[in-house]
Amino acid sequence: MDIENLISKELKYQQQQLKLIPSENYVRPAVMKAVGSILMNKYAENYPGKRYYQGNKNMDEIETLCQERALSLFGLSPEKWHVNVQAVLGSIGNLAVYNSVLEPGDRILAMHLPHGGHLSHGWKLEDGKNVSFSGKIYDSYFYKVDKETETFDYDEIEKQAQEVRPKLIISGGTAYPRDIDHSRLGEIAKSIGAYYLADIAHEAGLIASGLLNSPFPHADFVTMTTRKTLRGPIGTLIFTRSELAEAIDRAVFPGLQGGPMINSIAGIAVALKEASSSEFREYSKQVILNAKTLSEELSKLGFRVISGGTEKHLILVDIRAKQPDGLIAAELLEATDIITNKNTIPYETGTPWRPTGIRLGTPAVTTRGMREKEMPEIASLIEETLNTTKFEPKTTRAEVREAITSIAEINNIKDKVHKLTSRFPIYSEL
Repeated sequence: MDIENLISKELKYQQQQLKLIPSENYVRPAVMKAVGSILMNKYAENYPGKRYYQGNKNMDEIETLCQERALSLFGLSPEKWHVNVQAVLGSIGNLAVYNSVLEPGDRILAMHLPHGGHLSHGWKLEDGKNVSFSGKIYDSYFYKVDKETETFDYDEIEKQAQEVRPKLIISGGTAYPRDIDHSRLGEIAKSIGAYYLADIAHEAGLIASGLLNSPFPHADFVTMTTRKTLRGPIGTLIFTRSELAEAIDRAVFPGLQGGPMINSIAGIAVALKEASSSEFREYSKQVILNAKTLSEELSKLGFRVISGGTEKHLILVDIRAKQPDGLIAAELLEATDIITNKNTIPYETGTPWRPTGIRLGTPAVTTRGMREKEMPEIASLIEETLNTTKFEPKTTRAEVREAITSIAEINNIKDKVHKLTSRFPIYSEL
């Protein structure tokens, strides 16, 4: 089998599957056209007007246009804000921020990973073992959600910040379903002389549409990936106040990268133009409506939704009422072409590999055209799948996969999933 055939298989698979991973979406054909263009033939090391190689006039214009569209989308003045569009991944974007204002050993305060944070925010285990590269370099501390509400207690975060005295405070929830109070976190950082980094990788498109709190009036740095709610290709934007622009640019190049992926930058520019439209704002509103409806429907079916609901595009679910852990649940759901991911929940009793939750999101199904009326059907398909067989705790992944092959109901549910997704085709023009 060759790559072309595998791509064709994946296209068919994506057409049929119900994609509920909140960090995935479907880019528009115009974005794919830019990313797959002849721009990948160019090596454009350094920045516009400063390239090390000749022949980059058009590359300069593409990168500059991408920067202009990024600033415009979030209503930022180019005199007060700067954006670097070259970082290829969100983790690299965050490392660039650290590299620009921190020294090895400096303290950072970020969200606890099992409570919805991110590996690149200095994560290390309770025993001090480092997991993330950032955890090896910086002295990292973590704040958690309240045990009862499963949401932030900003008074407690402030107390912890006063005790720890970090040089950088970080927010950003890969599995935190509530809106973040950037104003309060910015005030906390300012009160102790710290920088504030808002990592809005998940919420970027919703913030651009004016539907969630904006970090820009309160943060020193804002990072975001472009492939989630912004519905762009793989890439990262790093926004910073103008006085820190030179430090950020140096941190990305030559600090962490060589030549940028100009083809991806072009795709980001296309996605940013789309995100500035009224149609995209309506899409973003529907993403949130779908997530809230799906959350409510799951609750009706006996699922425990973390924090009692959602205010954005993602839902975190304690799966123990249906299956022993999130790995078993995710494997079962994948068997019926419902694509989710296992995920830790606050005050997790399992492990990262066998957590007690799953994470769901609505960006991709909303791009397909699904609305609130489809959410009860999706919730029902999830419940029906998880009720096919109750596995014993600690059943291995291999054992789960083997057992799935003999569950008669699986194929019937998969047919229902395919009937639903066939009503909302993707990429019919490809």
